[in-house]
Amino acid sequence: MKSHMQLSGPSDDSSGLFRNLSIQPKQQAKKGGRRATTFVFVMAAVETLSFASNAVSLFSYFHGYMNFSLTKSATALTNYMGTAFLLSLFGGFISDTYLSRFKTCVVFGGLQVMGYALLAVQAHLKQLRPFPCKDAAPSKMNQCQSATSSQEAMLFMSLYLVALGSGGAKAALPALGADQFDERDPEEAASLSSYFNWYMFFVNIGAILGVTFIVWINTTQGWDWAFGMCSIAIAIALLFLSMGHSVYRNNAPTGSPVTRILQVLVAAIRNRNVPLPDKAEEYKINLQPKFKARENLCRFLDHAAITRRSEDTTSSTSCGSWKMCTVTQVEETKIIIRMLPIILSTVFMNTCMAQLQTFSIQQSTTTNRKIGNFEMPASSIPVIPMLFMFILIPMYDQIFVPLARKFTRIPTGITQLQRIGVGLVLSAISMAVSGIIEKHRKNVAIKHDMVDSPGPLPISVFWIGIQYAIFGVADIFTLVGLLDFFYSESSSGMKSLCISICWCSLAFGYYTSTVAVNVVNKVSGGWLASNNLNRDKLEYFYWLLASLSMVNFGFYLLCASWFKYKKIQVKQVVQVDSGCTDYVEERIVK
Repeated sequence: MKSHMQLSGPSDDSSGLFRNLSIQPKQQAKKGGRRATTFVFVMAAVETLSFASNAVSLFSYFHGYMNFSLTKSATALTNYMGTAFLLSLFGGFISDTYLSRFKTCVVFGGLQVMGYALLAVQAHLKQLRPFPCKDAAPSKMNQCQSATSSQEAMLFMSLYLVALGSGGAKAALPALGADQFDERDPEEAASLSSYFNWYMFFVNIGAILGVTFIVWINTTQGWDWAFGMCSIAIAIALLFLSMGHSVYRNNAPTGSPVTRILQVLVAAIRNRNVPLPDKAEEYKINLQPKFKARENLCRFLDHAAITRRSEDTTSSTSCGSWKMCTVTQVEETKIIIRMLPIILSTVFMNTCMAQLQTFSIQQSTTTNRKIGNFEMPASSIPVIPMLFMFILIPMYDQIFVPLARKFTRIPTGITQLQRIGVGLVLSAISMAVSGIIEKHRKNVAIKHDMVDSPGPLPISVFWIGIQYAIFGVADIFTLVGLLDFFYSESSSGMKSLCISICWCSLAFGYYTSTVAVNVVNKVSGGWLASNNLNRDKLEYFYWLLASLSMVNFGFYLLCASWFKYKKIQVKQVVQVDSGCTDYVEERIVK
């Protein structure tokens, strides 16, 4: 079976390659680039402002205004957070399959506007929520009732509209900005890596404003004002994002990436008894031998691209066939399989991060949070790592990367996998330091005979800030590295879906945090069973997490050592005899 066009091997004239590359920027000089990402950055900051503010304060709304129990409030919050990140898979699927990334951002952003507006209406109208127990006078405690089923239904409908909208935005928005740079152009490839640094910088700005300004609004002006502000802010950000439509490089959906992967798996199983050929002509697309010499990882999937001579190839090899797939489909599937161990090895880091949003905030409530005459709210403690990230991200991008680039000759300074690894090590260090600081905090309580005292200990909250700061630096390396890694290594037809996989690491981190706490509590005999941190063994829990983090890092090193980065080549259209058109964009070789 011969194709009408053969793929060029790695030994082709490189000067010709760069001549082809030079055409692309000239043709799209008026579109894409840094100017286009400005609109994306603003939308990312505003979306995070709303999401982060509610992440740190919804517990208070559930417990104090909807009259949920402590357990129900905690479960409702973790379920909401985990679901919002998991729904990014759905958003990524929609973006890659049916809508462009820009349209996905607009549609899912509109869902967030609706969700926050409904939450504001419920918070404002007393008949839509129970009388808050926190506001009940002793003579009116009989008015303190649980939320009715209809009130809860409205709450969760509104909340999960926000979760759905946020999931879609998290999948499509980073990819929309990254699409403005051509990774096949050497200059724009360097800008692509820098883009993810600045994307996280603006996300961080939004988070800082969320945990300070929006939290201040819901504390002083009321929850209806806070939810209303979130709805209006996202609506304005959507208008601003739409203003940049004329300068965007928009992707065209290429069909369902999930279907393409399933087709490869099914075709490989159906052809499992057909021996793998030595000649390239036996594959569905004729390949140069150098291209066919890809890695042996998941070589079983190559069965999906074998031409079965006993069948009528004209009828059995149509596009989207469940009997035979293109080599590009096979390689696309291998990309996902090879990247899954990388993302799995970062789940435990996010389990550690969940402790900073639960136990570390509890620690901060026992400390002196006053700065002059101002007392910092406990829920605003996460602003400490955000401030560190606000300072360090520009330093990383403008100082570290250029210096490292001189030695490594890598556009990103260090590789994405090296960057992720540094973050995992810093995460382990953060947990170890957390245990040391918790031991010091308890010693202060013992020294001043305040073990059972409800009052704040004579120790500054900035001691707790040390562990936050280290973890903030870890986030700069790991989270940004993951976004860059998954976008750069994925094929053009599944970039939104692959970015959504990054957010799933956070979702599973939240879920496994609850499991970890319950298992450790049961096995240890109650390290965290008391409601008094001064009598618990939280420092042991932190040190256990630090030890397991190093074990997890060893697993990561093993996975990273198996991984081979793709190499980019000029996009070519390959026409096969069956009438299929195969768009080949990358060569999966080292």
